[in-house]
Amino acid sequence: MDKEKGQILLKLARKAIAESLNIETHGPDDLNGDLNGDLSGAITDKIFNDHQGTFVTLTLNKQLRGCIGNLSADKSVIEGIKDNAINAAFHDPRFPPLTKGELNNVEIEISLLSKAEKLEYHDGEDLLKKLKPGIDGVIIRKGHYSSTFLPQVWDQLPDKQSFLEHLCQKAGLPSDEWRRPGLDVMVYQVQYLREKHTNLHE
Repeated sequence: MDKEKGQILLKLARKAIAESLNIETHGPDDLNGDLNGDLSGAITDKIFNDHQGTFVTLTLNKQLRGCIGNLSADKSVIEGIKDNAINAAFHDPRFPPLTKGELNNVEIEISLLSKAEKLEYHDGEDLLKKLKPGIDGVIIRKGHYSSTFLPQVWDQLPDKQSFLEHLCQKAGLPSDEWRRPGLDVMVYQVQYLREKHTNLHE
């Protein structure tokens, strides 16, 4: 996803939120009318219609304001971005719905996920050795418990042990569950796109 196409997706996300707030989107920050009407079908470039996991993250004053995504590639990029933008703004259970007054100050970040791959490891110490901070997004699963952290979370939790403890807690598991057998771990990488700049983690 090059920078130009990334900016289109970011504008798409903002437009989806604005329209949910009954705000008309016109002017230089709009997509010149290209996305009026059916957002999911307006862009025909193959890269927008590839099926891929996506996340949309909202921050306000550098603090998290909403983050929702889909790990599975059951939606096209454009469908996932639209749905996840709306859900991050209005349906993240950790936050109240976004207001019109907040929208102008919200920064939007999009994450495009690679296919997750199972990480083979022998024990907790081996798992610590194999994780790549700042690069790996991590999914853990045990029974009906599961959770994920995007690679960006390493910025707040750079210590591998602390990262895994918080990830286990997020899943509803004991913080030291990562040391015990039977935990499935998968890793993925992310291209993340921000309204101010873009970065690629590989």
